[in-house]
Amino acid sequence: MMLNWIVRIIMIVAGVVTGLFLAKDAPLFGTVRTMVMLLLIALFVAALAFWPERWTFRRRRER
Repeated sequence: MMLNWIVRIIMIVAGVVTGLFLAKDAPLFGTVRTMVMLLLIALFVAALAFWPERWTFRRRRER
């Protein structure tokens, strides 16, 4: 259930970003929106993957 909300929010953001560059009735709108969505998912996963390392590095340096 929660994954549905996350995907829906990412799709809305991808649609807005794509809408800035393409008309909604353009033939490639769906394809470009999907590519933007995959890019946003990749950035989100990369941020999750590298965030704990940065957080623990900062915490070790404070001690």
